[in-house]
Amino acid sequence: MAARRPPLLAVGVVVWLGSEFMFFSGLFAAYFSIRAHAAVWPPPGTKLDLIQASIFSVVLLISSPTMQKALWHEEKGRRDLAKRWVVLTLILGAAFLGNQGYEWATLTTRPSTNAYGSLFFIMTGIHGLHVLLGLVAMIFLLARLKGPAGDPGEHAVFQAVSYYWHFVDIMWIGIFSCLFLLKTG
Repeated sequence: MAARRPPLLAVGVVVWLGSEFMFFSGLFAAYFSIRAHAAVWPPPGTKLDLIQASIFSVVLLISSPTMQKALWHEEKGRRDLAKRWVVLTLILGAAFLGNQGYEWATLTTRPSTNAYGSLFFIMTGIHGLHVLLGLVAMIFLLARLKGPAGDPGEHAVFQAVSYYWHFVDIMWIGIFSCLFLLKTG
């Protein structure tokens, strides 16, 4: 009996996500290096809306199980249900991204205000770009789901998009914790 190999696309995405993990690790290293030299963190005058950020963090985190549900339905051949779950995931991700835009517009701290402001905008901006890319991938995934039957590569693409989306959600847990929860002074 021959061993079943994972799709090459899924393997490639996992390797790529490893490099993305290293990229985000560099951001976290910069964050903690800069934060280590501050007596008070975030700096005085920084006003963050922890409740709103928490609500939209939950919104983003809920999108991981919805994406997994879409993958599960696609595996079972229930393409219509898979589409619905992808659309729900897309809506949740877009809501998170919309809130991030609102935060950027209303936050009193700017990138030029202090190191915290720079880190806030760099970390949330790069993460937001990753969310946007995930939403674009989902739109292409929905286009691929048109029609009554899937093509042979459909499942691998679904897996790849779901791996990516779970990665984006996991990275947000770290970013949210650093920017909104870890305080000194």
